[in-house]
Amino acid sequence: MFSKDVYLNRRKKLKEMMNSGIGFFPGNVEIPFNYRANPYYFRQDSSFLYYFGIDRPDLAAIIDFETGNEILFGNDFDIEDIIWMGVQPSMDEWAEKSGVALHLHLAELPNVFRSFLNRSIDIHYLPVYHNHSAILLSELSGKSIAESKNGASEKLIRAVVAMAEIKDDLEIAEIERAVDITRLMHITSMRMAQPGRIEQEIAGTIEGIAKAYGGHVSFPVILSTNGHILHNHHHNNILQSGRMMVTDAGAETNMHYAGDITRTVPVGGKFNARQRDIYQIVLDANMAVIQNSRPNLMYKEMHLLAASIITDGLKNLGIMKGSTQDAVAAGAHALFMPHGLGHQMGLDVHDMEGLGENFVGYDETVYRSEQFGLAYLRMAKKLKPGHVITDEPGIYFIPELFKLWKKENKHAAFINFDEAEKFLDFGGVRIEDDILITENACRVLGKAIPKTVAEIEETMRDIL
Repeated sequence: MFSKDVYLNRRKKLKEMMNSGIGFFPGNVEIPFNYRANPYYFRQDSSFLYYFGIDRPDLAAIIDFETGNEILFGNDFDIEDIIWMGVQPSMDEWAEKSGVALHLHLAELPNVFRSFLNRSIDIHYLPVYHNHSAILLSELSGKSIAESKNGASEKLIRAVVAMAEIKDDLEIAEIERAVDITRLMHITSMRMAQPGRIEQEIAGTIEGIAKAYGGHVSFPVILSTNGHILHNHHHNNILQSGRMMVTDAGAETNMHYAGDITRTVPVGGKFNARQRDIYQIVLDANMAVIQNSRPNLMYKEMHLLAASIITDGLKNLGIMKGSTQDAVAAGAHALFMPHGLGHQMGLDVHDMEGLGENFVGYDETVYRSEQFGLAYLRMAKKLKPGHVITDEPGIYFIPELFKLWKKENKHAAFINFDEAEKFLDFGGVRIEDDILITENACRVLGKAIPKTVAEIEETMRDIL
C-alpha cells in the first residue's frame, strides 16, 4: 500500500467530483478453480485498490458523497483461519492503513445499504465483471442480476477515469518497477529463442520471472512463432530457423501496477534480409510515435502516423501501392495491421477497461470509428501529462484475412496481392513500449530493452 494520505486524498477528490449520493465499492472474492479450498490466484478489484489500497478478499466499502462518511466492511480472521494462514492484519489495522474511520462486520452491509435505499439516496457503482458482485448487488438492491449489471453509474465512471488516468509520481515509479521486471522477462525470452526449443519452456520461464519478483504476470503470456495470431496463447510450437518469435508479456508489481512490452526476434538470433526489412518498418513506426507523442495531441493521430509509416514501408517492398494518404484513409493498411496502436496502462494492463473502453479511450471530442482496424483502437483521445500509453505497431501476414480480401478484391488499388502472398509464411512482427506523456513530450518508461536489429542480435548471442 501507499501511505494512507494517498487514499484519503483520492477519496476526498472523488467526493468533491460526485457531491451527492453514495458510492458502493465491492471488493473481489476468492474463486475456486476445482474446489472451495483451492482457489485461483486472488486479484483485488483495481478501483477498490485505487481508493482503499487493501489487497485481500471479502471486503466492501461505501462512501457517502454528501456527508463525507466512509465505511469499510469486512471480517477479522478467526483461529481456524489463522491455523492455516498464520496471523493476518485485523480490520482495525486495515482501516487505519486506508484512512477509513469506521469499519463494520460484513454482515452489517445489507442493513446499511438498505438504509440508503429507504432514504431514496442515489447509489453509484462501477460496472461489475464478476458474477459474485452482480449477485451481491442484486441481493442488496432487490433488483435482478441483469438490472444490477446494467445499472452502473456513468457519473461515477467518468469521475474515476478522470482521476485514475493521470498517474502521479508514486504510480509512475510502480509502473517503471513493473517494466523493469518485464525487461528481464524479455531478455530471457530472446536468449532462449533457439531452434528446437518448445515455446512452452520459454513462456513458463518468463512467467516464473514475474512471480519471482513478488507479483504475477499482468496478463497471460503471448508467445508464438505464429506472430500473426494477435493474442495467441498456444505454446506448443517447436522453434525453427527462419521464423520470427513474438513475445508480448508483462509483470505486475506486488501493488498490481502493470508492465506490457512486446518484442519480436528471429529464431536463432540472426535476422535474414526479409525479416530485417519487415522488422525495420515496424521499428520506424514505433520510434516515430515516441518522437511525436505530446500533450494536446489526439492519440488517434499517432495511430494514423504509424499506419502511414507502415504503408510507406510496404510500398517500398512492393506489397502496397498508390497514395499513402488515400490508402490509410481507406483502411487498406489494416490487412497488415488490423489492431489499434495502443491503450492506457496502470493498475490494469488495459487500464480501466472494465469501466468501458469508450469512457477510457474516447470522449465527447473523438468517437470510435466503424472502419475495420481503426475500430479496434482502444485509445484515441487527446493526450495529457500523466497518461501512460502503450505504443505497439505491428505488421502481420494473416493467411485467412489475406485470402478473404483477395477473393473480394478489397482495396486492390492499394495492395499488390501477388507480392503480399509471398509473405504468408512469415507470421508477424510487433514492437511495444510503455510511454509516459510529460509536460512537453513523452518518455519511454523503464530501463532500455533491446529493440534495434543490432541490439537484439547482440543480446541473443548469449544463449540460455
